[in-house]
Amino acid sequence: MKNWWPSKRARAANDAQVAAAAETAAGAAERLLRRLEWTVIRRLDGLLQGNYRTLMRGTGLDLADLREYQLHDDVRHIDWNVTARLQTPHVRVFTEDREMAAWFVLDLSRSVDFGSGLRAKREISAGFVGVLARLLTRHGNRVGALVYGSDLEAVIPPRSGRRHVLHLLHSMERRAVEGPAAQGMTRLAELLQSAATLMPRRATVFVVSDFLSEPGWEKPLARLAQRHEVVAVRLFDPLELSLPDLGLVPLRDAETGDQLWVDTHDAGFRQRFARLAAERENTLRTALAKAGVDALELSTDDDLAAAILRFADLRKRRVRAGSAARPLQAATA
Repeated sequence: MKNWWPSKRARAANDAQVAAAAETAAGAAERLLRRLEWTVIRRLDGLLQGNYRTLMRGTGLDLADLREYQLHDDVRHIDWNVTARLQTPHVRVFTEDREMAAWFVLDLSRSVDFGSGLRAKREISAGFVGVLARLLTRHGNRVGALVYGSDLEAVIPPRSGRRHVLHLLHSMERRAVEGPAAQGMTRLAELLQSAATLMPRRATVFVVSDFLSEPGWEKPLARLAQRHEVVAVRLFDPLELSLPDLGLVPLRDAETGDQLWVDTHDAGFRQRFARLAAERENTLRTALAKAGVDALELSTDDDLAAAILRFADLRKRRVRAGSAARPLQAATA
């Protein structure tokens, strides 16, 4: 009878391979964080958050002001006594807490491996997470993450400190080395539903994804935004918006594995591709705005520090204006 159990030698070899992969991922995470600290975080010091006030809002307990209710305000902050006296809905505005909890909802499916230049979307995702997590944890804030590959694969509870940031980046690097067990379309709706269940307290949530997913994620995103402050970090590559004239080339769907040959020399085909890509862009931006979330678009050829500063400037202007009614959409160059 055939023995289906691996031999001791086979198990030892497999354990050695797993340990080597883990060591490789840990080293890659350390190198990535050091590079980000020298090339990006040093440029952002003193510009992104300031010395006393955080860029993102905490929950807060001290009442700072009252203002009229605006679309997308949290109904739990309505002051019903003032509303009854003035006959106009008013909400309470609280002083920002310096300490906050932030979550990264990370889509690391196969489609984020794509990149037409020197960097793939996965590298942009890791860079953004490393920079934001390090900046937040240096000021005493806590960060956690939900890691999605072919399914929800890891939940990293919020903690602070450089070692925790390394652990987070290591989880992303290990996910890239090991890869998914099976291929299929990303189910972003399931990831967002899991996020709503696993985050009991109000927090700032960064949904980092290319939003190439099965349909139906819009409503779970809107429900998540009703309880948390949500920022959609959309990853994309310029080649996903328009095709150059490269002749006959093979194109493969990274998630399903389907492959076909296309003639990019055909001007009509390139025009149809650009038109469909533009329609998808408009649909995506409309869905994010309807969900009531802020949006930051990161391209694989973007300067990460400049993109974060650009988004921070937009958020600061919105906070000063006291306008929570209009989400910040498409913060791009």
